[in-house]
Amino acid sequence: MPNVLIVDDEAGIRESLSGILADEGYSASAVESGEACLDLLRKSSFDVVLLDIWLPGIDGMETLQKIRDLENPPEVIMISGHGTIETAVRTTKLGAYDFLEKPLSLEKTLILLKNAIDSKRLRSENVELRKQLQTKSVIVGDSVPMKALRQQIALMAPTNGRVLIYGESGTGKELVAHAMHAQSLRKDETFVEVNCAAIPEDLIESELFGHRKGSFSGAAADKEGKFQRAHGGTLFLDEVGDMSLKTQAKVLRTLEEQSFTPVGSDETITVDVRVIASTNKDLEEEISRGNFREDLFYRLNVIPFFVPPLRERKEDIPLFTRHFLKELAATYGRRPREITDDAIDVLMRYSWPGNVRELRNVIERIVIMNPTTTRFESKHLPPLVYRDGSRRTPKTEFSTLHQARNAYERDYILKKLDENHGNVSRTAEVLGLERSHLYRKMKTLGIAVKE
Repeated sequence: MPNVLIVDDEAGIRESLSGILADEGYSASAVESGEACLDLLRKSSFDVVLLDIWLPGIDGMETLQKIRDLENPPEVIMISGHGTIETAVRTTKLGAYDFLEKPLSLEKTLILLKNAIDSKRLRSENVELRKQLQTKSVIVGDSVPMKALRQQIALMAPTNGRVLIYGESGTGKELVAHAMHAQSLRKDETFVEVNCAAIPEDLIESELFGHRKGSFSGAAADKEGKFQRAHGGTLFLDEVGDMSLKTQAKVLRTLEEQSFTPVGSDETITVDVRVIASTNKDLEEEISRGNFREDLFYRLNVIPFFVPPLRERKEDIPLFTRHFLKELAATYGRRPREITDDAIDVLMRYSWPGNVRELRNVIERIVIMNPTTTRFESKHLPPLVYRDGSRRTPKTEFSTLHQARNAYERDYILKKLDENHGNVSRTAEVLGLERSHLYRKMKTLGIAVKE
């Protein structure tokens, strides 16, 4: 139910407006002065304020200015019994949504209220979207490579130089691209992403440059391409090394001329786009194999960036882990979670072939699979993180043959559980054990059943 605050020194107007708005489904509150209005706004949230200009104490104009200084202010509709065009213009310049003259027209008041509420909702959604985009562009990590990467981004982002980001899959190349855009002079414009590896070869040209209706089978309507959508902003070509040679030629021409022709059209469209590209391939090797154009490589590789794999910056794993725990707790509406140092040690011994993306997936898995757990221990981690022998105690710590045998059995059972996706019955069959015997063995070795 939308909340409306009525500010008027006439008791009759406050009462009549409150009654009418309540009948129309609004939650209405009313005060008699600008001071009372500001005091209430600091304590409660309102969507719209109906504010009279002529008030005792501070007048409506001054109240309006103070309202606009609040964090996430409501929309304000000014009311006056002595309205002039000059007054209406002045209030609008001060940030009022609109202006109403007394005596109030019920129909006009309700229409303006509805529009003002829609405007407030859209403004709030935009603020939330900007917060999400800022989260997407946060570079986590205190390792030397990540500090250097942040410095490089801060230095290069304000320029219009083309950037080519190198790195294995899952290292965070997309995150770097978002950070580059967020710190650039184009940050208020559009960021458009194209995953060149995910789009079929026969559709990639249409996806990038758009097409005209009837230009090929299935083109039922005109389509705007990604280059056109990114006009004034940033275009991120993810995994550019997977682009066909034919498309590479057209991308090269677009970069050189800052213009292109949609598929099936004779019209030339001029664009102003900053291009950021990424790849998990060695493009110079791809050039030698004839899979990538050398001239396009030099066009894209103006400012090269390298995102190191997670195994080369393991000191960042604790930061990433706690960052993902906080992020996922908010995503799933759960309380913040903690993780023990023992569990962190296990995560740091794993090689992470899938890099940061794999780490996030593991953290998401334990958050989902343990909804009531507030403190994650090593026993909550999935078997895959023990593939490198992370659970095995160093031989020098075995004081007896029994301890060494138990450590080996524990690793072996975990490996087989992992191979069988945690299915205990299937694992018991593979090991040649009765299911009940395997359960007892797992309990003795401290292996949680869900693992």
